[in-house]
Amino acid sequence: MAAAGLRRSPVIPCLVLAAVCASVLGLGEDLDRPLFGPPGSPIRLHESDPGLKKALQFAEERYNRGSNAMHLRRVSRVISATKQLVKGIRYTITVELSNTQCKKSAMLRTCDFYPEAHKLKTEVCVFEVWDIPWQGTSTLLKQKCQAKAEPQMDETNKAEDPSSSAHMEESVKLLGQFKEFMVKYNKVYSSQEETDRRLQIFHENLRTAEKIQSLDQGSAEYGVTKFSDLTEEEFRSSYLNPLLSQWTLHRPMKPAPPAKEPAPASWDWRDHGAVSSVKNQGMCGSCWAFSVTGNIEGQWFLKNGTLLSLSEQELVDCDGVDQACRGGLPSNAYEAIEKLGGLETESDYSYTGRKQRCDFTSGKVAAYINSSVELSKDEKEIAAWLAENGPVSVALNAFAMQFYRKGVSHPLKIFCNPWMIDHAVLMVGYGARNGVPFWAIKNSWGEDYGEQGYYYLYRGSNACGINKMCSSAVVN
Repeated sequence: MAAAGLRRSPVIPCLVLAAVCASVLGLGEDLDRPLFGPPGSPIRLHESDPGLKKALQFAEERYNRGSNAMHLRRVSRVISATKQLVKGIRYTITVELSNTQCKKSAMLRTCDFYPEAHKLKTEVCVFEVWDIPWQGTSTLLKQKCQAKAEPQMDETNKAEDPSSSAHMEESVKLLGQFKEFMVKYNKVYSSQEETDRRLQIFHENLRTAEKIQSLDQGSAEYGVTKFSDLTEEEFRSSYLNPLLSQWTLHRPMKPAPPAKEPAPASWDWRDHGAVSSVKNQGMCGSCWAFSVTGNIEGQWFLKNGTLLSLSEQELVDCDGVDQACRGGLPSNAYEAIEKLGGLETESDYSYTGRKQRCDFTSGKVAAYINSSVELSKDEKEIAAWLAENGPVSVALNAFAMQFYRKGVSHPLKIFCNPWMIDHAVLMVGYGARNGVPFWAIKNSWGEDYGEQGYYYLYRGSNACGINKMCSSAVVN
C-alpha cells in the first residue's frame, strides 16, 4: 500500500525465497492463466501487450525520476501483469528492476545491464499505473520496491558481524510483537511454515504502516491491527468490494432534495439514537449490505421512533443483482429491498457471512423503504443533508484502513485516489478534533477495529472519494 520502496531486512529468520515471493508479492504465478469474474475484473497480460509496454515505460521513467541513484534502472524481468478497466485502464505490474551502465545524464538510446551480478542491485517492484487513453494521461498510483533476496553465502569461518547483536535485539522485538498480536487476536496457524509466512507478512506490514504514518496529513495512528498478517491482496479480496469502482455498473438514482438549513458546526446521530451497534461482515465482501442496512435503520428510526437491527444476510442471499460476498452496489440493494417488500430483523434472518438459499419471509418484514436518492457531491451539502435527514450510505477508497488504529486519517490524494473506491460504510456524523475536521464513519469490521469499530476521515478535501457515492433510502 505504501508508495515508497521497502528494503529487505536481515532481521527475519531466513525463509524459503520462493514461498516468500509467492506469499508476499504474489509472484511465480502462471502469466497466461485467465482470471474470471464480472466486468472490470483483472485480466492477466503477456509482456508483449502494447498497453503493458507503454505502462512499463511510464513506470520506469517515474521510478528513475524519483530515484537518487547515479545510473538508470530498467526492467530486467516481468514477473506478472494484469489490467483492469476502471474509468480507463489500471495496470498492476510486478517486475525486477536492475542497474544499467548508463548514467542518468548520458541520455543514451540503448543501455546495457551490468554483466556482473553484484552490480545489478536488482529490486522487485510492484507498480500500479492508471492510464486514460482518450485523455492521453497516465498516473503512477503505487510504487512498492524491495531488494531482491540474494542466495545465502556460506558463513563458515566468517568474522562475526559487529551489528549482529543489534539485529538480534530487533528480531526479538519483532517476534515479541508478533506473539502479542497472535494472542490478542486469537491467531492460530496450520503449520510452522505458515507461521513463518505470516511473520514475514507481519514484518512487511509494520513497515508499510510506518510509511503510511509518515505520509499522513492528519492525526491518525497506524500500526498493528487484526489485519496485520494479511497481504494487501488477501485483505482486498476478503474485506473490500471491487465492484464499487466499476462506474458502468451503477444504476442512476434520483437526486436528493437539498437540506433546508445550513449544516451545524457538528452533528452525530449516535447521540440521537439513530445508529445501531457496530457489526462484523467477516471475511465476506458484503460491506455494501451493511452500509445500506445501517442507512435504513436510521431512516426507520427517524420516521417511526424505533431503532431496529436489520438483516444484511437477507441482502446477501436474496439480492439477485449484486454478488453477495464478491461485492455489490448500494443502488442495487435499495432496488432489491423495494422488490422484496422490505427487510427482516437481524434476529429473524441472522448473518452467516456466506451466500445461502434465499429464506426471506414477507410476513417477517420489519422495515420497508419507498425509494432511494443520491446526495450532492459537495461536502458542505452532504453535512447539511446528514444533520437534517439521518446517517448516509457512503463509499470510499480504503487505502489507509488496513492499519488504521485511531485519530483522523488524511492520506495524500495520490495514494488514496478518489476514483478507486472499494469499500462501503455508513457516515453517522461530523465535527472537528483539535481543529481538524472529520467525518465519523461506522465500519463493519467489528468493534475491535479502529476506534470501537469507527474510522475517522478528514473532511473538506473529498478525501479518498468520500463524496462520490453518498445515498439514502426514503421512508415515507
